[in-house]
Amino acid sequence: MALALGVDTGGTYTDAVLIRDEKEVIASAKSLTTRADLAIGVGRAIRAVLDEAGVAAEEVSLASLSTTLATNALVEGQGGRVALIYIGFRESDLEKHGLKDALKGDPALVLAGGHSYAGGEVAPLDVAALEAFLHTNPGVSGFAVAAQFATRNPAHEIEAARIIAERTGAPVTCSHQLSAKLNGPKRAVTAVLNARLIGMIDRLIGRAQDTLRELGITAPMMVVRGDGALMSAEQARERPIETILSGPAASIVGARWLTGVEEALVSDIGGTTTDVALIRGGKPAIDPAGARVGGFRTMVEAVAMRTHGLGGDSQVHAVTEGLGGGVFLGPRRVLPVSLMAAEARGVVHAALDEQLRATTVGEHDARFARAVPGMPVDGIGAREATLLERLGDQVLPLGTLLRTRMEHGALTRLVDRGIVQVSGVTPSDASHVLGRLDAWDAEAARKGLELFARKRTGSGDRLAAGPEALAKIIFDQLTEQTALTLLETAFAEEAEEFGLPSEQLARHVLTQRGLARHRGLLALDTALNVDVVGLGASAPSYYPAVGERLRCEMVLPEHAGVANAIGAVVGRVTFRRAGTVTSPSEGRYRVHLEDGPQDFDGSDEALALLESVLRGEAEGAAKDAGAEDIRVLVERDIRTVRVEGRDVFVEGMLTVEASGRPRVALG
Repeated sequence: MALALGVDTGGTYTDAVLIRDEKEVIASAKSLTTRADLAIGVGRAIRAVLDEAGVAAEEVSLASLSTTLATNALVEGQGGRVALIYIGFRESDLEKHGLKDALKGDPALVLAGGHSYAGGEVAPLDVAALEAFLHTNPGVSGFAVAAQFATRNPAHEIEAARIIAERTGAPVTCSHQLSAKLNGPKRAVTAVLNARLIGMIDRLIGRAQDTLRELGITAPMMVVRGDGALMSAEQARERPIETILSGPAASIVGARWLTGVEEALVSDIGGTTTDVALIRGGKPAIDPAGARVGGFRTMVEAVAMRTHGLGGDSQVHAVTEGLGGGVFLGPRRVLPVSLMAAEARGVVHAALDEQLRATTVGEHDARFARAVPGMPVDGIGAREATLLERLGDQVLPLGTLLRTRMEHGALTRLVDRGIVQVSGVTPSDASHVLGRLDAWDAEAARKGLELFARKRTGSGDRLAAGPEALAKIIFDQLTEQTALTLLETAFAEEAEEFGLPSEQLARHVLTQRGLARHRGLLALDTALNVDVVGLGASAPSYYPAVGERLRCEMVLPEHAGVANAIGAVVGRVTFRRAGTVTSPSEGRYRVHLEDGPQDFDGSDEALALLESVLRGEAEGAAKDAGAEDIRVLVERDIRTVRVEGRDVFVEGMLTVEASGRPRVALG
């Protein structure tokens, strides 16, 4: 009997499941994710699932982890302080593909160097400027290096990375190691995000491995990539960017395993995000343009998925413009007031009661902050340091913590770095008020919603009559935003047929009237013509209403709340490696390799060498990840042009895929 342990660490909950012989779930459990020390939540979930199944830790033969932490960090703009070394580009190239936004004010050095399309050196690497930059920019947690045409010749990236590692000891991400495709600015974005995530994911994986050992689990640990495949924990620590959409990808794999659906939309609601993907022909589609998350398009292979900052813990914003008012949810996650009160009851209730007695509506009513212990604070400014000192190890109302307008920005920067958590009114609090959820402090949720309901609309009226009325407004808004997310995904799949952006089509008056079954001189009917698989712990509460809104079949499988953890252990180990052969001149065929270009007289020889190298890399990565029974597939994309009646070789792209099941520990 093979016992596989799946663990998913999300923004709010850590889930664990035990699956026997890849056929049945024999136990599942949840524990609150503990941001201060992720191992605490992981350990609680694993202990609970082992106790429920009545099995010993040493009986576990495989352990696998999926996580939404990387996705959540990018959606919320969190992560460490990084620096970009941008070789052979212009300053203006920092504006391309959102690279400046990805840096978020972190330092960047545009450096002389780089190579041509054919792999020849354009200019020498400016080592002196690099060393001067390193000397004047301390406090960087990770470096990203991106050089012009590095996928044709990575020599300058490799040399810059060597110098940085020797001088600073900080981890370095080279863009050519993340993608074999051209487009330097987009590779640079991917490298910057990878560098930003390294510390966070390294801590998570390291503490998860410590926890497994402490519990007596000696089985190898795997991690889910964004395409749903598995890799080793060591590989994930080196390339954490590949774990973006890890949790959502695992949920797609889990949904397929749980339901056997051939064609459906899968919608997974968590605390921070709602992730939607299409299963077609029993398989999730891979996004050919690279994973898009947190507003950034990366070059990471991942499940084609739309990730929205909408979840059970999304911040509720009041819409006070206009006469009617209303609310809007997300994209930032906050701790629910009910959860903060469950952990600091006296402070939270005392502040809420004082705010309720006030005759005016306060800007920061029902909002609190606390520091996350153990988070690195390198590189923070003076205002941030002052706020942290004032906060200490307490939970404080925001009105007490913030004393000037300028401190608002400082708090935002601390939240972005994951150093401070803020709480406020969320859909989870609304669910407590409506009696749909009873996990934390329902009394605090009611007080928080009462304070929020006092906000005034443009007409001068209250936003809502009371907590129950506001909770219903929040619930309806979550239904509406989820429905729009699903519609946008469906329209995006059929974009060529409509010729308009999917967001515009989803919100179009004809679409909305069709969903409402308009009947006048025209009869309009719109419905989602595919089943939706609803996943997430809160899916049974929220998604039946979404199904009614879209007039579609809503499938809510058993174990929907732990689908991510299930997907973590039923996937395969898969690695793809890609490379290029070009023809810089007639009769010359150039293979672009890690250690530099090699030229051949014939295309067959060049392609054969490239295939051999890529096959070795892909199979080696699969074996390093613990795969067995490895199968290899090779795809060739040979591009030619017709010249004077004959086909002339222009470029050859090879992709090699090595895939197998993870090896389980026996005895």
